[in-house]
Amino acid sequence: MTAVQANNLWKYYGDYPALRQISFQLETGQCLALLGRNGAGKTTLLRILAGLSRPQQGILRVLGRESRDPNSRASIGILGHGIALYEELSALENLKLFASLYGVADPEDRARRWLERTGLDTVSDSLVREFSRGMRQRLAIARAFLHEPVLLLLDEPFTSLDDRAIKLLQGLLGEALARRSTVILSTHQLREAMELSTHVALLHRGQLTFYGERPAEMLSDPTWLYRTHGES
Repeated sequence: MTAVQANNLWKYYGDYPALRQISFQLETGQCLALLGRNGAGKTTLLRILAGLSRPQQGILRVLGRESRDPNSRASIGILGHGIALYEELSALENLKLFASLYGVADPEDRARRWLERTGLDTVSDSLVREFSRGMRQRLAIARAFLHEPVLLLLDEPFTSLDDRAIKLLQGLLGEALARRSTVILSTHQLREAMELSTHVALLHRGQLTFYGERPAEMLSDPTWLYRTHGES
């Protein structure tokens, strides 16, 4: 089954084309590493895939539906730059709220299980505004996974994580892929991404300069694609 199908997507900010002629197809259970320098258009593309922004041109289908269909959004987990947690709520209250919004049965039980999975069970009643950046990131990871989404969209997910938390996130992504979820992650931490990815896309100034199965060379040299496409 096709999880994401994009055909000739364009996105403008004013007169500036942030995305140009983006076309690709990703099947269920595949993991796409979305690569590119800062400003290449990665976050813009992820926002469009999540239904948070609309392209000016092109056709996008996500999980067999139009990209902004509410039924698609309920099946998507998002982890972005803006962590989007409620500062004045506790960690438990945050996850209970999101679990309820996603229609999860027994939101409190699901929330407590994910706090334990992410090592935050001892601070479940602490307010998020008291958390360090790394703790917030782990809570955002829990929020992205707690409803077992079939499509995960992650923008720089390894940012602010220590080695233990990186290993945790990689394990969670591995479990999601084993369930045949589809993953798209944008990251500058290439080695971690290459361990998970089945496919790679390279964005340069809003255009795809490479899309396909992960080159075998990138397992030993994660920068290979940048160098061979003139971005070293």
